[in-house]
Amino acid sequence: MLHLRAVSPQDKTTEVLEVLRASPGTAHLIVHRGVAISPEGDLVEADIARESADEIVDALCALELDRTGGITLEALDTALSDAADQAEEKAPGEGADAIVWQELLGRTGEESRLNVTFLAFLVIACLLASVGVITDSAVTIVGAMVVGPEFGPLAAIAVGLVLRRGDLARQAGSALAIGFPLAMAVTLGVVLLGDVTGVLNPESLGGNHQVDFVYQVGPASFIVALLAGAAGMLSMTSAKSAALVGVFISVTTVPAAGYAVVAAVVGDWHKCLFSIGQLLVNLVGIVLAAAIVLMFRRRGQRSAVLARPLSRG
Repeated sequence: MLHLRAVSPQDKTTEVLEVLRASPGTAHLIVHRGVAISPEGDLVEADIARESADEIVDALCALELDRTGGITLEALDTALSDAADQAEEKAPGEGADAIVWQELLGRTGEESRLNVTFLAFLVIACLLASVGVITDSAVTIVGAMVVGPEFGPLAAIAVGLVLRRGDLARQAGSALAIGFPLAMAVTLGVVLLGDVTGVLNPESLGGNHQVDFVYQVGPASFIVALLAGAAGMLSMTSAKSAALVGVFISVTTVPAAGYAVVAAVVGDWHKCLFSIGQLLVNLVGIVLAAAIVLMFRRRGQRSAVLARPLSRG
């Protein structure tokens, strides 16, 4: 179940209530008259089945409530109510299969912004990868995979392509195009400093075989990227976020960037170029698979996603 809060101008509240009453997936409908201050109006609350959310949100947006009032959704972990149970039973489809398109746009839009937090995670992940490569530690490489924040922008590019949201695709593309070179540049500086001070020994790269999989690009790399992209998009569109951890661990995007830096420091350009190739194969494979999954899921569910600037809410 999802909890819906809608701030409605008083002259539109009746229509808002009609939309919610008409949906079989609505329960616990509440109206607070005149309590909204900015913007002014009424506050309408309801618990709605996830499978009904997209249709309800589209109908409320058709009333321009997203412009003259406000619409917020939040997930409910527990709803103990016969009315809620009946709403979920009457709503068409299964909640796990339902896509709330505005939620997906908001989530990918937020996770694909180029900000200090995104850059910090990417730099830390790349540094972890470089340390894992130098110390021949597969565990550290896995840690870098989990820390890396790159799946958010990759998913956003896929969403932008499928929904024809150029603003979202450009935003995500810029985050990756700026983030990866910056993270690799910082990692380069740290590895060089570690080499000079003796803290890190990049020359050990030649004897490190546990992490050779990072730069060994091939058909298997593309297959893994496709599977990871498909699993990641399924996870994002079905609100099963636990699967994303497995997605992070299965792809070698950040580790490949870290390996390329270490290989460049020691002058092993063969491994450096292959690592960059691994990075590109993973990026392309994830976006391609995510977009394909989203297209198939979109066919099975009607959507009227509005083409409007990304919200920062």
